[in-house]
Amino acid sequence: MGSSDSAAGQSGSGGGSGWFADYFGFDEHGTDLRTELMAGLTTFLTMSYIVAVNPAIMANAVQIQGYSRGQVIQMLAVVTILASVVATLVMAFYANRPFAQAPGLGLNAFFAFTVVLGLGIPWQTALAAVFVEGVLFIVLTAVGAREYIVGLIPEPVKFSVGTGIGLFLGIIGLQAMGIVVADPEGTMITLGSLAQSPVALVSVGGLFLTLALYARGVKGSIIIGIVLTTLVGFVLSFVGVGTGVLSGAFITEGGFAAGELPQATYDITPLAGAFVSGFQNVEAFTFALVVFTFFFVDFFDTAGTLVGVGQAGDFLDEDGELPDIDRPLMADAVGTTAGGMLGTSTVTTYIESATGVEEGGRTGMTALVVAGLFLVSLVFVPLAAAIPQYASHLALVVVAILMLRNVVEVQWDDITHAVPAGLTIMIMPFTYSIAYGIAAGILSYPLVKTAAGEFDEISAGQWVLAAAFLVYFGVRTGGVIG
Repeated sequence: MGSSDSAAGQSGSGGGSGWFADYFGFDEHGTDLRTELMAGLTTFLTMSYIVAVNPAIMANAVQIQGYSRGQVIQMLAVVTILASVVATLVMAFYANRPFAQAPGLGLNAFFAFTVVLGLGIPWQTALAAVFVEGVLFIVLTAVGAREYIVGLIPEPVKFSVGTGIGLFLGIIGLQAMGIVVADPEGTMITLGSLAQSPVALVSVGGLFLTLALYARGVKGSIIIGIVLTTLVGFVLSFVGVGTGVLSGAFITEGGFAAGELPQATYDITPLAGAFVSGFQNVEAFTFALVVFTFFFVDFFDTAGTLVGVGQAGDFLDEDGELPDIDRPLMADAVGTTAGGMLGTSTVTTYIESATGVEEGGRTGMTALVVAGLFLVSLVFVPLAAAIPQYASHLALVVVAILMLRNVVEVQWDDITHAVPAGLTIMIMPFTYSIAYGIAAGILSYPLVKTAAGEFDEISAGQWVLAAAFLVYFGVRTGGVIG
């Protein structure tokens, strides 16, 4: 190591004089290499659960002939890591911001449960929609169309989407853990028989352990909770507790079996490039709706996260805006496009980046560290297939709880805001569809505004969107499309 590199690692306000310090501007941002390294490690630990959770969710929709579920999960883990690396490297070197990116929770659930399993759209076509959304995002970001798009979506819908997605993730997680079960003859859903279900008991214990670790401020609390819950389930299965009940729940295909890890699978050729075949036999209106929903959720989730994390790092200007926000948005767009090409759902900026910012991360060096650690995690890809759903999905419940706080942004004392916000939040979990929730909010907004005598506050674009969703609901529920 040369003298300049050694200088770069010195602590202090000067930040060193090495290449990293010069490129990322340590002096300008009042940071140093050691601080950036610790910030990157902190961010990675808090979001590393996505390496296990994203494949577990996506594998519900992605089925590849000739490959077991465990092999598919490992492929998805690899592309999850690669898409995260691409996006986060762009964030590091182009945007020079300490924000990390990966396939987003909520968007992967929309991909799997709404688009593929709900609408019956092939997973290859869903990947094509992700690719188109990414390209669209790149173009709109490049031409600076952000302000127009922001103005087109009603404010109460923007503020309520996060909470709706949180509830949607929550019900998926609770079902996987055996806490919420079907009750077709009574209330549709009900509380599972927790005291009689070893799976549910272990899941509940893992959930509260994770929440306790999170409340204590333990870095990596979610991934720790997932791993410990998996180990407890494995031990119980190994010693034969609940034989006949546990075998199907604790040892899934591709999971722990006879004390051995599944064989590593790094060949992603069945996934990479699969989006190309997805453009065949596309139903235009449904495809456009899927692309719009991917874009809408991705755009506003990323923009909101950037502003929120930017506030924590004192990056915002006097107007509360993040300077040069188009650069991190471009990183998101490039990551999403790459993700669609590789074989995973939409990439977005993670709110967990705030943990690294709180540790002092101020430049793209933090993001570079996260990208490097994602690459290192390729070694642990076989473990992704060994984690059962009840363990991986407890992360969804934890994230769901955190996303509920977004609801305070809605002006609930204004009925023209409460109606579209309330419908957006309720429709998502009750119809198992993020798209339907967004559509209900956008459709109701101009109607309630007009009824309240506030017609002049509705733009022509909002009327066009509402009309389009009215047609869609009619076509979708009328049985015209599957």
